Amino acid sequence: MTPAGGAGRFLARGNPRPVLEAALACARQRDAALALVLETEGSTYARAGAMALFAGEREAGWLSGGCLEPELARRAAAAAADGRIGWIEIDTRDDEALFSGAALGCRGRLRIALLPLAAMDGVEAVLRAWIDGSATLERTLSASGEVALRAGDRSGRWTLPTDAPGWDDAAAGWSLPLPPLPELLLLGAGPESPALLRLLRELGWRTVLVEDRARWRKHGAMADAHLTAFPVPLNDAAGQPAAALVMHHDFERDRDALDALAGASLGFIGLLGPPRRRDDLLVLLPPARRDALAGRLRAPVGLDLGGQGPEAIALSIAAQLQQWRAAAGDA
Repeated sequence: MTPAGGAGRFLARGNPRPVLEAALACARQRDAALALVLETEGSTYARAGAMALFAGEREAGWLSGGCLEPELARRAAAAAADGRIGWIEIDTRDDEALFSGAALGCRGRLRIALLPLAAMDGVEAVLRAWIDGSATLERTLSASGEVALRAGDRSGRWTLPTDAPGWDDAAAGWSLPLPPLPELLLLGAGPESPALLRLLRELGWRTVLVEDRARWRKHGAMADAHLTAFPVPLNDAAGQPAAALVMHHDFERDRDALDALAGASLGFIGLLGPPRRRDDLLVLLPPARRDALAGRLRAPVGLDLGGQGPEAIALSIAAQLQQWRAAAGDA
């Protein structure tokens, strides 16, 4: 079994949620196929473990810059109609091997499996478990047609008809774990929240809003989950969020939030507001709590991208979170 995709709890790049949400919606359609990248070599747009969904006119996800998708859609439709696993090798490492005559800028090789979703009875429960939860989606596939998916306590195993991949050095199988989306704890809502939550969702974050003020809760409607008090798992390293933002627009609430977060092992803690306000807040914390925040507190939170207003602030915060996410994933 060839491992690929990088196991681990933290999904450092990409946003597979739209693809799996589309797969969930189309799972019973006889024209739906999930394309799964098994291996890559050289310069490629997608990495091993990347996915795209093809179902008639509906597509979700990208395995190239758009040049390969028409042919992928055609091959996916054939796999779905036949109820068989399809195999594709795309090799653009030299000019003579350009796929379907496309003038591609990348020079690499992708090997892709096309999974007919309608033939995978019960796959919806496993997809839903990954979308809604914090478990890794374990994806295993053999060249003989054995497919297994597991997320938390939901699992499925299918034996699908297929021909041999036809690659001279084809592996016997592949293991492609997909970690859960990184979770962000947003403590307090405000004018920046609608734009920020929209950006974070599109970038592949799962968001939990903690807000008990009715006036501001409506600004956090796009959060994946809503709480009115600090969550119990805050000090549980196995289940806590990856990052937190303190954005109450309220001095005392922000002070209490920083005091609570100092005892958690989150790698990124962002505080909204100018440096003077940050200093006024920190001086009120016990020295041990200030020391615990050192190196993790970004205050003021956000990259200096220029611009004014809630949307510009939201963009600066999302950009800094994404920068930290990529660095944490490479560490």
